[in-house]
Amino acid sequence: MQDQGRSKRKRTGGRRRRSHKKTRHQLGRQPAETTVGEPRFQVIDSRGNNEKVRALSADTAQVAIDGEVTEATIENVVENPANVNYVRRNIITKGAVIETTEGRARVTSRPGQTGQVNAVLVDDE
Repeated sequence: MQDQGRSKRKRTGGRRRRSHKKTRHQLGRQPAETTVGEPRFQVIDSRGNNEKVRALSADTAQVAIDGEVTEATIENVVENPANVNYVRRNIITKGAVIETTEGRARVTSRPGQTGQVNAVLVDDE
């Protein structure tokens, strides 16, 4: 999500002029929108001497089952509370429910920020 900054208008309706432009750490970028497929990554410089690894696409997930972590293959996205259209586009975000070889799992990591998909097995009711 891009940082829009504060409003150009005051609460009274008057105009608020910018005192300076956005600085580099206020820079906003387009979302990674991690898809299911052949693993692809993108390394991005972030604030300080740090880097972010963006997963542009992923095909495996680290699934936690009763404290044990196993690697499972991602088949497709079943549910995504972030956006209903992400399900048919197979886009993985935090909170998305994915179908894996181990069963259905909910994503607990942010693949567009960390570059990996961590998930917890969910009980089907």
